[in-house]
Amino acid sequence: MEGMDTAMSALTAETRSMRLEIAGFQSQISGLDHLVAAVESQVVSQTDRDQELLYLRSKLTDLEDRSRRNNIRFLGFPEGIDGTDILSYLRDTLPKLADITFDPPLEFQRAHRLGLKRQNGQDRPRPIIACFLRHGQVRQLLQLSRSQGPLRLGPLEIRLSADFSKETADRRRAFLSFRPRLRHLDVKFGLFEPARMWITKNGESRTFYDPEDLKSFLEGLHDPTQSMELTTQPPQDTQNQTRGMGQSEIALDTDGRPTTDPQTRGRDLERLTKSFDDRGQVLQAVAMHTQLPDRDKSRSPLKP
Repeated sequence: MEGMDTAMSALTAETRSMRLEIAGFQSQISGLDHLVAAVESQVVSQTDRDQELLYLRSKLTDLEDRSRRNNIRFLGFPEGIDGTDILSYLRDTLPKLADITFDPPLEFQRAHRLGLKRQNGQDRPRPIIACFLRHGQVRQLLQLSRSQGPLRLGPLEIRLSADFSKETADRRRAFLSFRPRLRHLDVKFGLFEPARMWITKNGESRTFYDPEDLKSFLEGLHDPTQSMELTTQPPQDTQNQTRGMGQSEIALDTDGRPTTDPQTRGRDLERLTKSFDDRGQVLQAVAMHTQLPDRDKSRSPLKP
């Protein structure tokens, strides 16, 4: 009988100890729940900040493109042909080159060659970039260049191009890299300013603002069930890129917040949050700061 009492006492003591340990684990699990909630809140906050950063970068690119909208780059003028006064040379040469009488006459804010002067005279001449006073004359020259190709005056063959920010120029270059594939697929296309690709296939049209979206779409064209999301109307740029230079490719909601093409926005959000979406990853990150077996060890707080 005495032995049974001893065993019961030991069992009771062990049960009490186990209850204390379980209570400790429950307390730590509760603490983990709070940490997970804090991490998830920070993830949401970080996602919002990243989205705001994307918006601000887009606005910065838009402002830079707008500041360049009166610029034209001229490729093909030999080094030294402009003498010491490049503005006077352009003012006298461009009307002859374009075979246009400008009224009012051409006026420039500034002009110069891009890059350092090359030592080897055999190298390709540096481009000339000119900032016009009147935007209408810029559009007139660019439209003429698009319709006729390189402009010629005697031995000179001059190419004209609009001036864009690096981000916009990179996107345009990426869009243009799809031209061979679009032609192979018998898809009509057009690149509009600042950087948006409009395509038409089988009477259906769609506008892309991101080259990755166009790439994904073309990869799915072999699927007969792949359909094109129709735009309400094709771009109204009837002058072949004569409007929209420097305009933001991000539209605004009624509350003034940015919206983009749905696929673009979805892909951006997925890229920004994919490392945090998995709750297991969040728990793993929290576990790095928390030791479950030892309640006395302090947990490293997550700082914003």
